[in-house]
Amino acid sequence: MRVAVYAGSFDPVTRGHLSVIARGAALFDRLIVLVAVNPDKHTLFSLRERVQLCAAVTSPWPNVGSEGTEGYVVDFARASGAGYLVRGVRSCTDVEGEIALAQLNRDLAPELETVFVPAHRELSEVSSSRLKELATQGADISAYCSPEVAEALQRRVARADGESQSEREHV
Repeated sequence: MRVAVYAGSFDPVTRGHLSVIARGAALFDRLIVLVAVNPDKHTLFSLRERVQLCAAVTSPWPNVGSEGTEGYVVDFARASGAGYLVRGVRSCTDVEGEIALAQLNRDLAPELETVFVPAHRELSEVSSSRLKELATQGADISAYCSPEVAEALQRRVARADGESQSEREHV
């Protein structure tokens, strides 16, 4: 059985991520979407919320599951019996960083093979950061994420705006 792990912070999961997931689901017998904690990133959603969102949007693929980790991706992959790490790339800039990460992962876990999946052209500019920025501006984000993610993101942005307004009123 060919098992792969597609790891990221997925804060939140975008249509670009979903295109990588769809292609990974077709390539592997089992694909685990691994929501990882990156201590250098300040996330909008908790680890649990991100795993739940990933699970909701990947439900159409029976061979795709969603899990979370605060540890190293290679350790999770080993424990899951995975032989592959899937990485999505959007641009030349992504490729450089992803190659460096693949080399580090190979040093840590030489038994794992990294597979790069290029983004579809129309989704190459979609990122979680850009999605959050657009949502904060009140823009239509439906082209960049699933309805479940759009709803969760709009709720979170509205709540954050309400908290900011409340803070300003108390100053």
